[in-house]
Amino acid sequence: MESGAIFAGLHPNLTPIHHHHHLLGPSRRTVKLLPPIFTGKRHSCHYPLKLPNQSHCACFSNNNSENANTLQVDSPPSNVVPELADIDWDNLGFGFTSTDYMYIMKCSQGENFSEGELQRFGNIELSPSAGILNYGQGLFEGLKAYRKYDGNILLFRPEENALRLRIGAERMCMPSLTVEQFVVAVKETVLANERWIPPPGKGSLYIRPLLMGSGAVLGLAPAPEYTFLIYVSPVGNYFKEGLAPIHLIVETEMHRATPGGTGGVKTIGNYAAVLKAQSAAKAKGFSDVLYLDSVHKRYLEEVSSCNVFVVKGNVISTPSIKGTILPGITRKSVIDVAVSQGYLVEERFITVDELLDADEVFCTGTAVVISPVGSITYLGKRVTYGSKGVGLVSQQLYSALTSLQMGLTEDKMNWIVELK
Repeated sequence: MESGAIFAGLHPNLTPIHHHHHLLGPSRRTVKLLPPIFTGKRHSCHYPLKLPNQSHCACFSNNNSENANTLQVDSPPSNVVPELADIDWDNLGFGFTSTDYMYIMKCSQGENFSEGELQRFGNIELSPSAGILNYGQGLFEGLKAYRKYDGNILLFRPEENALRLRIGAERMCMPSLTVEQFVVAVKETVLANERWIPPPGKGSLYIRPLLMGSGAVLGLAPAPEYTFLIYVSPVGNYFKEGLAPIHLIVETEMHRATPGGTGGVKTIGNYAAVLKAQSAAKAKGFSDVLYLDSVHKRYLEEVSSCNVFVVKGNVISTPSIKGTILPGITRKSVIDVAVSQGYLVEERFITVDELLDADEVFCTGTAVVISPVGSITYLGKRVTYGSKGVGLVSQQLYSALTSLQMGLTEDKMNWIVELK
């Protein structure tokens, strides 16, 4: 099998690790439609996805004589409490921190992913002709793990990330993992890096799965080999404002996505395309950019990496998923939570005029969870929302959703997966 991705910088000889996570030492390696007036969904009840909670508890040992970089999973004593990594948890921002382990799985085009393994976190090598480097054949996901006060570790709807990855892989001509393989890989990666999960209330462990064409290819074609990789990093708030109003500018010239393109999947190139407008906005003091549709230039689409919601009275509206907008998992969850709290939620086309006339506006995403919008600037006109900081709806939904994610309230939606 042609290999276009060789993973390097891994420790060749791991010290056997038995039953104590705190023995894991930190790695030092760097490493587009003419819309009708209303066309969408109205939500007045919800049907939550019910999946059985899966428990998984593990520590790691090296008992594979054939591959010294592979860690096997064993069950530890129930009273083991890992020692936390020595970082300033009170000042944790949203940035990369090198942790202990990453997860690797490979397969060739036309085949299926099989067994993956945990390896020491480190730099990777790719052929200069790798599909991901030359043609952007890649996807990523994002989800979080939280630590409860009782020591349990929680994942929020990981199967939804797995399903979204599979949809994206089909669009990008890549093989994909099964849902079960994805969830198991996430669990193992989180547990191997348990000491990097922030204490309760201090943040979360951000989990970044990547699926990329790692095989060498010169002519435009799908890569011959693919790599699935997961790394993690402890994080705090995405926006420096925290749960405080952010300030957006509406972009009227550049667009994030076009009809028939890849805006509806989490492909890597979607994000590079927003950097120019986002950088210009931040240089002017804005937090981020709100994009319009590329055809009519009057309907809301997304913020750079977040979905957007508009509140008017008891109605919460969000742009409908029509192929140019990413189907966010937090977006989907917020819709269900809002309906459960008595709000009417509409998925439809939303004009800029409606945005400017809203009572409240907020953004959602894995990284930001829910971020209230304090002002919108459009063609030089600035509109502010609320005079008391965070809007009531934003606050209610934020509290309800984060309480679920952190295990502080009963999970009636069956969204949480406990690892311990």
